Amino acid sequence: MLRALGCIVMKNSNDSQARNLLSEETSPYLLQHAANPVHWRPWGEAALAEAKSRDCPILLSVGYAACHWCHVMAHESFEDPTTADIMNALYVNVKADREERPDVDQIYMAALSAMGEQGGWPLTMFLTPEGEPFWGGTYFPKTPQYGRPSFVQILNSIAHAWKAKRADIARGAQTLTTHIESRLARPGSNTNETPNLLAQLASAILPMTDDEKGGLRGAPKFPNAPFLAVLWQQWLMSGEIQPRDAVLLSLRKMLAGGIYDHIGGGLARYSTDADWLIPHFEKMLYDNALLLRLANWAYAETGEDLFRQRIEQTIDWLGREMRTANGFASSLDADSDGEEGVYYTWTKSQLSAALGDTMVQFSRFFSLGTVAHWEGDPVIFQTEVQIAASEASSEVAETVRATLLAHREANRNKPGRDDKVLTDWNGLAIQGLAEAGRSLERADWVKLAEDVFASIVATADDSGRLPHSVRNEKRLYPAFSSDYAAMINAAISLHEATGSSTYLKHAENLRVTLDKWHIDETGNGYFFTASDAADVIIRPRGDVDEAIPSANGQIIEALARLASASGNFDLAQQAIAVAEHAVARIRDQQYGQAGIIAAASIARNPIKLAIIGNEPQLITVANRNPNPYRVDVMHNADEIALQLTAQIVVSPEKPGAWLCFNQTCLPVITDTDELERALKRTPA
Repeated sequence: MLRALGCIVMKNSNDSQARNLLSEETSPYLLQHAANPVHWRPWGEAALAEAKSRDCPILLSVGYAACHWCHVMAHESFEDPTTADIMNALYVNVKADREERPDVDQIYMAALSAMGEQGGWPLTMFLTPEGEPFWGGTYFPKTPQYGRPSFVQILNSIAHAWKAKRADIARGAQTLTTHIESRLARPGSNTNETPNLLAQLASAILPMTDDEKGGLRGAPKFPNAPFLAVLWQQWLMSGEIQPRDAVLLSLRKMLAGGIYDHIGGGLARYSTDADWLIPHFEKMLYDNALLLRLANWAYAETGEDLFRQRIEQTIDWLGREMRTANGFASSLDADSDGEEGVYYTWTKSQLSAALGDTMVQFSRFFSLGTVAHWEGDPVIFQTEVQIAASEASSEVAETVRATLLAHREANRNKPGRDDKVLTDWNGLAIQGLAEAGRSLERADWVKLAEDVFASIVATADDSGRLPHSVRNEKRLYPAFSSDYAAMINAAISLHEATGSSTYLKHAENLRVTLDKWHIDETGNGYFFTASDAADVIIRPRGDVDEAIPSANGQIIEALARLASASGNFDLAQQAIAVAEHAVARIRDQQYGQAGIIAAASIARNPIKLAIIGNEPQLITVANRNPNPYRVDVMHNADEIALQLTAQIVVSPEKPGAWLCFNQTCLPVITDTDELERALKRTPA
């Protein structure tokens, strides 16, 4: 039967058809599958060419190293020789790391959504030899269960359909591809952006929030940084306290809950329950990078020690567990010793063995909790009373935490680390580090941000193009638009933290390279993939948020911030034009594009603070009042005149603080109290 259904075996070919080709890849996720009996190929032109030459459908499996269900499907099916034989006979089998190839993931996840299926990972898609999708799903069990057919049943059914109904499948695949292109790659048009679009989205989000537990109602609960940013910006623009309070409640609850690692620091990807208690234990760099910014804003507004502590602990975790020679690693696995969460959970007897005589102090500062659906050991969390106690007796609480951390590291097998360094995620982390270091007067955090920034820019090729991913000595080119945008924002935040104009030069060089490879023919939009990308069926725009703001959301923010920093009025107008075109594309689906709405508001309402001369007291005031709308420029008194706006140039001989809202500037401020009041005013 397999011979009748199977693909053509090419004559005079080398033995690559009969073996797995993942061993030379950079991605730890792909390397996890390099010993599978499946004849995996990495995504690329070679795999597509093989499918065409063998007249064979493609089975595309997309996942990532920290994905629990990806591991389950691998153990059940991809490591099974019988299943592998069927896959090898019927398909060209292609593996993709969604973090290395987010463009591939976006395209085929959109296809799955268009089929009416719930998305997730592992993503399992069936494609024509041209790469056009015709059927798909996510996790399929080895035997029929969970209301799903077995993976082998799926393999055989799709192969039968391919042979019997190929013409119909080809037509359907073409229609589906056209539909995906209309969603992901449409150009948009100029529009007069509704001035209160941010307010409209914030008003839509607020009724969805949980007034008691924070976050969005129900379970699972994700940090959802793009939504929190929208609410925070709406408060800054309007002075309304409800959006601010929704953000603060969400942060307090998640940072007290089990989704936060109270022993080692860092936030897990999401909570499986509505109380932030039992996480899905994988830790992602991007979640924690965005947490640094949000917690920094919250600490500046409230002065609550909880936010400062979590910033410190999370940065300690970044340096201790995520730092590599090339930057920050991407993630930590949810599993260790073949069991999810076992590295992070505790029983009372385990705590007693680790703490000894200090066990009596544990319940002063921490609790153990679980829920009905969780089969593992309890998770550590904190009540409000325990948070207050840990602040009042911080040295004792820190002793308990440090003892448990040392015991955990010495006696437990650590989860696997995906040590590839992704440029965009590192850009987010650099920005968070620089901003937190600046606000909390931690020069060591700023230095860490500078070191990682230097590592990333050193990976550029001779033409200035960045790679998207680096692991050991291997670099994966080309970068995506999000890589350049994140690094531009990182460079601007480093300028604010250090006062060095070198970072503004870096930002401008990155913008030039972004435009060269990603801007569209109108000059008012960008593509996610580079213009020389040859292995994707469409070039997505990059409008859709995931756990982080979309590529175009980051681009709009980067252009607007660079325009403010440089005083480049033409660039400011370009940022607005890019924002308007992006908004036109996403008007009917704003929930998934909050990043664009937030960034468009920044482009239309920029704030610039220029501090001229040696004014450390004014700089301190600026540092402790972070604002995502505001860019701060430090200008030495011996430098040339400073371009504040399109029409306003100030002499370096006039020291003080110049605060500009869009194109209107206040008189120079030299008093710290006056600057404090001015920075807290609402633009609206």
